[in-house]
Amino acid sequence: MLRLTVKDFGLALSVPFIWGMGFTFAKAGLNEFPPLFLMSLRFSLSALILCWFYPPPMGQLRIIFLLALVSATIQYGLTFTGLKGLDASTAVLLVQLEVPFGALLASIILKDNLGWMRALGMVVVFFGVGLIAGAPSIRNQLFSTFLVVCGAFTWSLGQVMIKMMVSITGFQLIAWLSCFAGPQMFIASLLIERGQLESIKNATIIGWGTVIYLGVIMTMLGYGIWYHILKKYDVNQVMPFLLLLPVSSITGAVLFLGERPNLTTLIGGTIVIIGVAIIIFVGQWIASKK
Repeated sequence: MLRLTVKDFGLALSVPFIWGMGFTFAKAGLNEFPPLFLMSLRFSLSALILCWFYPPPMGQLRIIFLLALVSATIQYGLTFTGLKGLDASTAVLLVQLEVPFGALLASIILKDNLGWMRALGMVVVFFGVGLIAGAPSIRNQLFSTFLVVCGAFTWSLGQVMIKMMVSITGFQLIAWLSCFAGPQMFIASLLIERGQLESIKNATIIGWGTVIYLGVIMTMLGYGIWYHILKKYDVNQVMPFLLLLPVSSITGAVLFLGERPNLTTLIGGTIVIIGVAIIIFVGQWIASKK
């Protein structure tokens, strides 16, 4: 197992803060743009900037098209449509389901050893999610909750697909993934949503600032770093860093959006994070001893 260098450790540490604040910005942007349309603007901006610097990875464009469909168009369509109906702090806790979903899919598709401790961690995570779903603040928002959970599953599937790719850098991958995802999400927005032109006419500096943050910082920088790290190290080495994602997102939601998570949500979120830690740390330790 390759050991993380100091540089790569710092890069991996930056990802949860970049993504966590992205949920805060996105929640504000969803007040001005339809979800799918906002995501199409995000990925189109990334593509327009990056595609000039990275040649197309010939021979892998088909898998990148499918990856864009799964891990960008479908995943962000589900997650950010769900986010529109939830607090950012609640949504980011539900997104932690990416970890047990990822471990489960890796065991099925990549034949990774799951083990009883990781299975226990999954049970703990799902129990915590059940508490969050039963919180009084979201009992009338179960459909939005369902969308975010489905988005977490789809994101995990996309990460397994990335591990199956070869000879492509993180920034090259995000450049051409964005080239496919932008048009895909624009077409999906035209088919499903309304009010795109009006949203552009009425957008404020907050709306356009959201597009810039999501397109440049969260997508180009955040995912460029993440794909670089993910291609270089084992999934279980880098997934622990994502435990910091809810911390940064909830902090941003409290400071900038004025959200106040209720006690049930905080307890459920704590249980979710404990379950994720069991999957990543304890499960990995036991697997290394075999």
